[in-house]
Amino acid sequence: MKGGRAEGRTGGQTDAALFPIGDKVGRGERLTRADGLALFASSDLLTIGRLADLANRRTNGDRVYFAANQHINPTNVCILRNTCVFCSFARMPKEDGAYTRSLEEVFAEAAAAQGNPTREFHIVGGLHPKLRLDYYLEMFRGLKARHPDVMIKALTAVEVAHLARIEKMTVRDVLVAMKAAGVNTLPGGGAEVFSPAARATIADRKLTGEEWLAVHREAHGLGIPSNCTMLYGHVETLADRVDHLLALRALQDETGGFLTYIPLAYHPDHNELGEALGRTGTATTGFDDLKNIAVGRLLLDNIPHVKTHWPMVTPFISQIALGFGCDDLEGTVVFERVYHEAGAGTPMWLSYDQIITLIRGAGREPVERDSLYQTVRTFEGYEPSLTPVRPEGPAPQGALFQIAHRRPEMAAVDGAE
Repeated sequence: MKGGRAEGRTGGQTDAALFPIGDKVGRGERLTRADGLALFASSDLLTIGRLADLANRRTNGDRVYFAANQHINPTNVCILRNTCVFCSFARMPKEDGAYTRSLEEVFAEAAAAQGNPTREFHIVGGLHPKLRLDYYLEMFRGLKARHPDVMIKALTAVEVAHLARIEKMTVRDVLVAMKAAGVNTLPGGGAEVFSPAARATIADRKLTGEEWLAVHREAHGLGIPSNCTMLYGHVETLADRVDHLLALRALQDETGGFLTYIPLAYHPDHNELGEALGRTGTATTGFDDLKNIAVGRLLLDNIPHVKTHWPMVTPFISQIALGFGCDDLEGTVVFERVYHEAGAGTPMWLSYDQIITLIRGAGREPVERDSLYQTVRTFEGYEPSLTPVRPEGPAPQGALFQIAHRRPEMAAVDGAE
């Protein structure tokens, strides 16, 4: 207790419904479903943010992690093109804009990692009806051979289950083969929101919530950690959000295999759902973006990290999120396709120095990490070499094979490690 109040109480609190929640947070107690509903229903965002910041600092202090990573999307061809109505990335095989990279094209795109401080390839794509498991295994092996120091975070639970179906293999056997080929972690995409009613509207042929959880359970049992996500801002209810988070928390209690939670903001442009909802040209609000970060941090007391995905919510909302329970600023990304197809107006990449400047601007300590949240580098005494540039708009496609403002000495640093 401090000054007669529990540590979780805040002087500027305006919503009395948050008093008992603040007391629980101050004592480090687990929050309930009713607490989660009260948090999402409350408009006292600053109090929610302060509580989440308290919970985050207990685990991560002032540290904010980021990865020097590169996103690779081998194909946008997807058999769920006509049923995942929230998606703007997928195409049918002969539809305008459909693409499938050859392995050599993937390796050429990954060559951006040469001479750059890249630590992670983040690989996701569509459910291609003809790409077999061997295509992906050869990709992983080829990337590892060319970039042995770069970790591979690859294939969502939906993609893993799709490969198991077309190969007539078990999910476990697909994951075993992926791990042997060099995959270190799984991304958290494809979870959307677990509510059957919401999934029936936005993705009625996708894995169910239980099936998504089962793939991650299997991965964790094989020693493959993963991320987890929730897509918000479409047709889900506040109760759907809370129940989704509690399902993630329950699996983490069971396996301990989730590394980080990432709330993903729905973008309504260029997809059927956005048109049906009359939401074209709009997006989630900054208020809701910050609340989803904060409530995620408060309910997911057993997942060590919460990430803000700056390509979805802008670098500047992500910077503010660092005071709302968030300890991970994603990474350099290099070339982001999935959310820019849905109308995201954010940059395609951020430079190494821009990320460090954003983190320091929030009064936090930047820490470069690998896929497993092992510290790669800290930045005591580090000064960005260029005047910070305000990151605006999608980068031109010419940026595909470069990371802006690459510091020449970084190659020497990498070579010494």
